[in-house]
Amino acid sequence: MPTYDYRCPDCSHRFEQYRLMTAPDANCPTCGKKAIRLISAGSGFLFRGAGFYATDYRSNEYKERAKRERKKAI
Repeated sequence: MPTYDYRCPDCSHRFEQYRLMTAPDANCPTCGKKAIRLISAGSGFLFRGAGFYATDYRSNEYKERAKRERKKAI
């Protein structure tokens, strides 16, 4: 279930809620009036460790060729 950011136009209270995409807009928990859904950047996540880059999956032959080319360039 996605998280949505909301702002109340009356009391300017900002809050977030887990809601279905098809669910109607939420009500402000402070004053109870209908809140406006804000455009959010979405969730952020990080790739950590080995296995997340294209070069991590290269063959040994490719890695050896790349090492030789680096040595030639120096």
